[in-house]
Amino acid sequence: MDNPIGIRKYDYVEFYVGSARMTAWWFAKALGLQFTGYCGPETGVRDRMSYYLTKNDLKFVVTSGLQPSSYDVWSFVTKHGDGVKRWSVEVDDVTEAFTYATRHGAVMVRRPEKIENHHGYVEEAAIRIYDDSELVFVNRDHYKHIFRPFFCEPLQKYQIEAHDTGLMWVDHIVGNVRENEMNLWAEYFNQTMGFETFVDFKAGDIGTKYSALLSKVVRSKNSVIRNPINEPFQGLKKSQIEEYIEQYHGSGIQHIAIATEDIVATISALRRNGMEFLAVPDTYYDRMRSRPDLKVTENVDDLHRLGILYDTEADGYLLQLFTKPICDRPTFFFEIIQRRGNSQGFGKGNFQALFESIELDQKLRGNLDRDPSVVMPPC
Repeated sequence: MDNPIGIRKYDYVEFYVGSARMTAWWFAKALGLQFTGYCGPETGVRDRMSYYLTKNDLKFVVTSGLQPSSYDVWSFVTKHGDGVKRWSVEVDDVTEAFTYATRHGAVMVRRPEKIENHHGYVEEAAIRIYDDSELVFVNRDHYKHIFRPFFCEPLQKYQIEAHDTGLMWVDHIVGNVRENEMNLWAEYFNQTMGFETFVDFKAGDIGTKYSALLSKVVRSKNSVIRNPINEPFQGLKKSQIEEYIEQYHGSGIQHIAIATEDIVATISALRRNGMEFLAVPDTYYDRMRSRPDLKVTENVDDLHRLGILYDTEADGYLLQLFTKPICDRPTFFFEIIQRRGNSQGFGKGNFQALFESIELDQKLRGNLDRDPSVVMPPC
């Protein structure tokens, strides 16, 4: 079966953070998202506060704990820092999806349940991925209000001035795992959800002279869900995956790629909103202009000015750019991506430039060298 659990598309992504109010405000300001829903004491939920932010088909939930009893939130944030606790897929039938997944080896977190009120009901179930992260099956065909029960319109009408970023939907979600876990998790997705391994980056495919990684991309067979899984590979210095696992204290979600249909306008707006991106050297664009396979229809000078990366694929191409880490720990960032033609890849031609930029940031943080006695000079 091409789609044994009836996946329709990505649905929401939920972040656990120290302060939902401040983080949601930042998401609205930097990413241009709208405050669409609120959940907290005023709506009957006493131990936590959540903001629901949306734009086009992009759905984020930002949650923080209000009481010591909010153990699941506080334990996550204490261990990992702010980050993604769960992401979800919309399915035709939650019970059927959950049953298929668990019968094929998925670790259960929540059995199928109906969350209901006078507006109808939402069905959800969850399975375990990457240590204490979760994947949620959701169906809200029978719910006619904001997100799910206990959510209402935001109590405060925030007037946040932000440039329109044109962000559209989640393109893919990337997990970082420990050494020798990549194959395990790829097989877990393939068996429990009917996915397939789409790309397998082996030793030497991704890296610089200092650091490297291995990666597999699993996807649903209808290609609406794509999940790269990275693990560290031995190099002369500490790789970005090693830094992530060290700072995050385990395996988890490293970044979310958000699609746009006009990346030049999107990156321009994000930069004006204050978003910081990894730096790309000028020499990258000198090489780009001389590429015989260059087929981009966008103005190369605009790509150069904004630092956007380009890679060609079959009869299409992609444009992409990566933010700097958005949290205090260097454990989560966003990728902005635009696909043209039949582009299904992840910018393999950009890995060298991307890794060099990441290594520069690692060096500034003092996290590139393996020797902990190597200390950066004070500012």
